[in-house]
Amino acid sequence: MRNAASVAVLAALSLAACATQRAADVRLPGAYETPPAPAGAVALDQWWSAFGDPELTTLVEQALTRNADVRTAAARLQEVRAQRTSAILQYLPQGDARGTASRTHTEQLSGDRVDIPGFSTSGTSERYTADFNVSWEVDLFGRSIAATRAANAEVSAARFAFEGTRAAIAAQTADAYFQARGLAIQLAEAQETARIQRSLYETAAKRGALGLTATSEADRIAGELAQSEAQVQALEAELQAQKRAILILAGRVVEPTANVQAPPVVGQPPPTPQALPSELLQRRPDVREAQARLRSQVSQQRIAALAFFPTFTFTPGIGWSKQEQPGFSSESQSWTLGGSVLQPILSIPRLMAELKAQDARTEQAVTNYEKTVQTAFQEAEGSLVRLDADRSRVALLTDGEVRARRAFEAARTGYERGLTDLTTLLNAEAAWRATRAQLTSAQVQALRRTVQAYKALGGGWPAQTYAQASKAAR
Repeated sequence: MRNAASVAVLAALSLAACATQRAADVRLPGAYETPPAPAGAVALDQWWSAFGDPELTTLVEQALTRNADVRTAAARLQEVRAQRTSAILQYLPQGDARGTASRTHTEQLSGDRVDIPGFSTSGTSERYTADFNVSWEVDLFGRSIAATRAANAEVSAARFAFEGTRAAIAAQTADAYFQARGLAIQLAEAQETARIQRSLYETAAKRGALGLTATSEADRIAGELAQSEAQVQALEAELQAQKRAILILAGRVVEPTANVQAPPVVGQPPPTPQALPSELLQRRPDVREAQARLRSQVSQQRIAALAFFPTFTFTPGIGWSKQEQPGFSSESQSWTLGGSVLQPILSIPRLMAELKAQDARTEQAVTNYEKTVQTAFQEAEGSLVRLDADRSRVALLTDGEVRARRAFEAARTGYERGLTDLTTLLNAEAAWRATRAQLTSAQVQALRRTVQAYKALGGGWPAQTYAQASKAAR
């Protein structure tokens, strides 16, 4: 039986030693398939300052400290740090001091009273005890080292999750702010369109009153004017709702929406920095979080393999007791020095199943790390390609808007002089309005795409500073 048990243990240890994980495939292309970034690219840590907008900078900085998601991630980080301390301390000596005291009064109601040293049927007795027992698992195989590595990896993952949340909130705040500015521009353009159509209505009404044109032309323009004024009302409501969303992101829920300044102007998006795909492994917090979780699962795999090895426990202790009775008292002290060893035998099948399950979890972590890297590269390259297309689109529509405006002004002058009919004028106005709307949309989209590019490249947190701190901690 002893030989059979030894063979079973050795076989289990051999199988446990074979538990390994494959290396993650995180190969990436050497460069992005995009045009080179313009000169003067900004740093990624605080990319929102590159827009030169004090209102945007204030909103993002407030969101990074007040937003509910950020505060939740910070609390989660504190929780994981506390759990790390608990996981490490379990391998240190454990023990608690305990003391008891009791006082008993006995009164014999019938029969003869017995009163001899050490025993009395009546009277008061007191008893006091104190002891301090210690249990310490002697780590001969590195369980504590593996547990420490797993706990440290979980803390790193929580830290990167916290930084990823901050980066995401910064991007959401900037995106919401640029959407608000786009709505403000659309509102200003809708108001200008209504003003122009009101002027056209007055002109058409005068021409109709003089018998130069049919009075129905004024009615036709009145219908266009009503649509423009209704659009103004809708855009005002959308802008107010968007400002409320910005205040909620920034943690300023109780403030009125008028406190958010969203001027109806669009500037040029700042350049994106020169970057390599390989830098995503250091800059993207979600990639580094996935890497940290992989390290945690590898350490957990090591702990599962070490479960087949014997566990040695050292259990010293000291004690003291005192007893007092009528005519008798005693006091004693003691110490113990003991230990135990636990070698899995019948639990080996269960431990093997747990090890296989942990191997599967480790493989999942490897695959998730690979997927996260691939997704990061896809988002980064996709945002850069789309941003370059947006810049070209803005340039084309800017020229088109100038030409459409000239065409409208010419048609308007011709209508006022009786050289152009109303249909030609309204068609020119509609073409100019459509081109202007497309230009505004393209300009706002370029700003939002720039925010996406900064986030996709891993901007919004001091990645290099934390990388140096992590290396120093190791």
